[in-house]
Amino acid sequence: MSTDVTAKTPAPAPPGKGGAATGDGLLQLVMDGMRRNMRQYGMLIALGLIVVLFAVWTDGDLLLPRNVSNLVLQNSYILILAIGMMLVIIAGHIDLSVGSLTAFVGSMAAVFMVKQDIPWPLAVVLCLAVGAVAGAIQGFFIAYGGIPSFIVTLAGMLIFRGLTEIFLEGQTLGPFPEGLQKAANGFLPEIGPNTNYHNLTLLLGFAMIALVIFQEVRDRKRQQEFNLDVPPAKLFLLKLVAISAAVLTLTMLLASYKGAPIVLLILGVLLVGFGYVMRNAIVGRHIYAIGGNLPAAKLSGVKDKKVTFLVFLNMGMLAALAGLVFAARFNAASPKAGLNFELEAIAASFIGGASMSGGVGTVLGAIIGGLVLGVLNNGMNLVGIGTDWQQVIKGLVLLAAVGFDVWNKRKVGS
Repeated sequence: MSTDVTAKTPAPAPPGKGGAATGDGLLQLVMDGMRRNMRQYGMLIALGLIVVLFAVWTDGDLLLPRNVSNLVLQNSYILILAIGMMLVIIAGHIDLSVGSLTAFVGSMAAVFMVKQDIPWPLAVVLCLAVGAVAGAIQGFFIAYGGIPSFIVTLAGMLIFRGLTEIFLEGQTLGPFPEGLQKAANGFLPEIGPNTNYHNLTLLLGFAMIALVIFQEVRDRKRQQEFNLDVPPAKLFLLKLVAISAAVLTLTMLLASYKGAPIVLLILGVLLVGFGYVMRNAIVGRHIYAIGGNLPAAKLSGVKDKKVTFLVFLNMGMLAALAGLVFAARFNAASPKAGLNFELEAIAASFIGGASMSGGVGTVLGAIIGGLVLGVLNNGMNLVGIGTDWQQVIKGLVLLAAVGFDVWNKRKVGS
């Protein structure tokens, strides 16, 4: 006579019990999420580590409110260029002319405002139009003429640099009107009672946190509706907490000084606007499509020539905006302005997650890449590292970022 014995496995511990187990589970979720989204989070973690490194190395000087404000002002024009450059690279192209176009628009602004006494708001509109026309001309040759973007924008780099010298006659021209200077160097006005903080900056910071949470939750619900993979709830909550903490920290630092710079508000509008377009608008999806797989995009009905044309027109407008900000910040237009700006913007895009093959990247990634370079520059200046070694270090950072991208692709492919 035999009896059957059924082995019973112990029931798993209910969630929320067992502190060590819960902690280990959360850590495992974080690590799994990091491995699946290494491209997205890698440079964000690198930025955090660089900030911590230089904060310790400079005895906290890096995170002083005044230095944080200067960091935003010093890198604003590169961040503006990086947003446009990211779109160009996602579409599978490159733009070498943005530095020279920045200088050219600055020279046009000086001629309009200083020599011809055109009111600065009208001059700003004219300069943005000049940038749009310049970008449209290059976009036409690339999209409809079939000339590689490298060649067209290399020619543009030489042409716009020469025109800058011609318009300025080899001399620095200024000063600019006070209103434009305040737009590039000024801060948001103070409102409300005295709280020892800049009240308007606090309000904008809290509004930004609410907007980010709303956007993230909405995107998660949309992904779930289409049965797409989403991060686990705990990891998603941890992401929201981390983003909110970062925005709150920046808000408090700025609010304890003079408040948020006006140019930071401009950057915020560009980040939210272009981020929305690239995530939700048809033209944004088409930009990813032509950069990721051009033949398939054509077969799907994407008007690749029109999209390419619009990408370079947009790049021209953003280069014009960067030129205005740069010229107004230094209160003069110079023939030597904009040197190597195109390299900084390209480096920021690749550090922020863009791929040489196109079809990959985010607007937020461009901002993160620009901030990595900006914090490196600022931190190395604070600790007294010479400009020669700064160039070496930034080159190594760029090489490491691209090498990481190649390694990540191979790992995913295998």
